Amino acid sequence: MTKAALRKAYKLKRNNLSIEDIDNLSIAIANKLLQLPIWDKSFYHIYLTIEEQKEVNTDFILNILSGKDKNIVISKSDFKTGLMHNFLLTDNTVIKKNALNIPEPIDGIPIQNNVIDVVFIPLLAFDKQGHRVGYGKGFYDRFLASCKADVIKVGLSFFDVAPLIEDVLETDIALDYCVTPEQIFSF
Repeated sequence: MTKAALRKAYKLKRNNLSIEDIDNLSIAIANKLLQLPIWDKSFYHIYLTIEEQKEVNTDFILNILSGKDKNIVISKSDFKTGLMHNFLLTDNTVIKKNALNIPEPIDGIPIQNNVIDVVFIPLLAFDKQGHRVGYGKGFYDRFLASCKADVIKVGLSFFDVAPLIEDVLETDIALDYCVTPEQIFSF
């Protein structure tokens, strides 16, 4: 299937989830994440959930990261340049939703991309090769291309593996893992 077709189909699937479904599935994903060999790292980049898009609720993962005393990195999207600027999440970080309802830090302690060890990635669908379908703006592909070569890329999905993504680009960066409520996919 094409990215456009998958994007449409998986947005519809997500829209059919209730708030209770989202929380239960998100907790299951967070618990599955504990089985990954990623917890000896220092800097973890995570997205803040866009509730209006019915994304995986990352609050549960944030609790795990805090409990493990990890450095948590969040980003602010620059729609003029298509880049993400990363900041350390601290007790003093002020979060505000942008025009697209994306929760973002107002400012904070900048973090360079080359220190990030693990990235938790939002997505709509993924295939057996570890390719993913996001919202189509390329923010994560540009961001991941600027990270160190061994950064661990972890997709989070409510749903099982999708049909093969037919229109993968050279600039698309594949995942290392994708975690669903039922299983871990390793690529």
